[in-house]
Amino acid sequence: MSRPIPPSYKTKNWPTYNEALKQRGSLTIWFDPDMVWEPPPTGKRGRQPLYSDATIQTCLTMKVLFGMALRQTTGFVESLLRLVGLDWTVPDFSTLSRRQKTLAVTIPYRGSQGR
Repeated sequence: MSRPIPPSYKTKNWPTYNEALKQRGSLTIWFDPDMVWEPPPTGKRGRQPLYSDATIQTCLTMKVLFGMALRQTTGFVESLLRLVGLDWTVPDFSTLSRRQKTLAVTIPYRGSQGR
């Protein structure tokens, strides 16, 4: 059985092609201002959590994506929030460390189309 011939493409619009290659290196991070950063009271006895699971998951996602330690992650997220103009507090490294043990991570998954 012979291998299929891969399609060949000819670039005709070099400025657009170069701009598209530059955009591959672009980094955009969105913070939804309506995100629940500080959770509502649970109604249970004891101290209420200061940060929602979404907050902890956001910080830990940045940690994994950029390969940082927890202290670096808190500084990184603080600077991102400052750039965006959101006046949210960031969990310290010990809170991230403690909560990552019990955090139920929810990662949206889309299955393949049968291929």
